[in-house]
Amino acid sequence: MKTDLTDTTASKINKALVKGRRAIGTPAVGMVLTLVIVTDEENAYDALKAASDASHEHPSRTLVVIKRVSRSLRDRTQSRLDAEVRVGADAGTGETVILRLYGEVVDHAQSVVLPLLLPDAPVVVWWPVNAPLDPAQDPLGALAQRRVTDTYACEKPVEELAARADAYTPGDTDLSWTRITPWRSMLAAALDQVACEVQGVEVEGEEFNPSCELLAMWLADRLDVPVKRTRSAGPGLTAVRMDTDCGPIALDRADGSLATLSIQGQPKRAVALKRRDTAELIAEELRRLDPDDTYASALRYGVERLKSQDGAGGPAKGEREAVPAPVESAAKAPAARATAEAPVKKAAAK
Repeated sequence: MKTDLTDTTASKINKALVKGRRAIGTPAVGMVLTLVIVTDEENAYDALKAASDASHEHPSRTLVVIKRVSRSLRDRTQSRLDAEVRVGADAGTGETVILRLYGEVVDHAQSVVLPLLLPDAPVVVWWPVNAPLDPAQDPLGALAQRRVTDTYACEKPVEELAARADAYTPGDTDLSWTRITPWRSMLAAALDQVACEVQGVEVEGEEFNPSCELLAMWLADRLDVPVKRTRSAGPGLTAVRMDTDCGPIALDRADGSLATLSIQGQPKRAVALKRRDTAELIAEELRRLDPDDTYASALRYGVERLKSQDGAGGPAKGEREAVPAPVESAAKAPAARATAEAPVKKAAAK
């Protein structure tokens, strides 16, 4: 069931939600959280579809905030709120309200969203694109227990990681970190099978992929060994190779779907390691709403501390080209905020 409201208010939207639930025969709310999506008109459809798919696992009230830019100066001084209310089959297993803000109300989106939040339920804010540098200080981000960004959608993702480290607040997370959960699990499981000490690591992937940087920082932080970043044609992460005193350990994924795990002295094993879509990533993030300390520790390690491959000149034909990890123009994460404890020698996805 869909209801269109033009030049409306939060009170009228709430009434439309109650009327819609009664019309489909489900007067009870039955939602576990409120998901606020802050996006633009171009990316609203994809973000809403991902949230709708994730609602099958996490029934939620989804509020899509779209800030419309008025063309004329006169229109910019006039506030207007249009809304589209969806309940029942049109909203997955939850409720959806699409809010389009015009004029001065664009700068006060939190005043529109606040009356529509579910009472006594956690709030998650997700920016698919154009996320603020400090999500916790954003007026909408201040309403949430969990703030989800995606540095992969940024123009300069590696520099964005450095800025995120400076502004990190418990509750912040990034879909670029969520994308490497299967990789972290597989690498930790591989190290649990051997009693070896890791001496060096190589992370291979696309040049401007923040997931590669985050995985490299996590390994460097947890293993306390040099980590080299090398570039490949992708897609995404393509390989992680670890040198140990018992022989090499490698996890290679050339096609973005099936990976091969190689451990010295053991037969090679095929591992399902496909690239997940946005709906799966959001569903994973909604499973836990507490601060992710592992992400915070890896992020604060800093991209500038990653070890780059030594050697002058370009690589020989057929060889991988090293990508320097430091970014000179990036905001530097303070050394004092790095983890104080000595990193462990065996990685574990706790």
